[in-house]
Amino acid sequence: MGSKHRLRYSERLADAGIEPSVGSVGDSYDNALPETINGLYKAEVIHRRGPWRNFEAVEFAPLEWVDWFNHRRLLEPTGNMPPAEAEERY
Repeated sequence: MGSKHRLRYSERLADAGIEPSVGSVGDSYDNALPETINGLYKAEVIHRRGPWRNFEAVEFAPLEWVDWFNHRRLLEPTGNMPPAEAEERY
């Protein structure tokens, strides 16, 4: 991410009152979860559903994917229920 985009990203987080995810640096846990989620998103949405025809399609794709990922994706370790439902029951 370029410095201009990093600054804008940091400003948007601050405006929303969100603390950036900062953990250990230089070890195997450094950004492991966000990198995994971004990799899944790219593989399951960006590369599979492209090429993109317009901005609106690109804009709504993350919303649809996050909804599926949290509310409709069935996980065997949780008894084949979506993550949101498993969390609600927990």
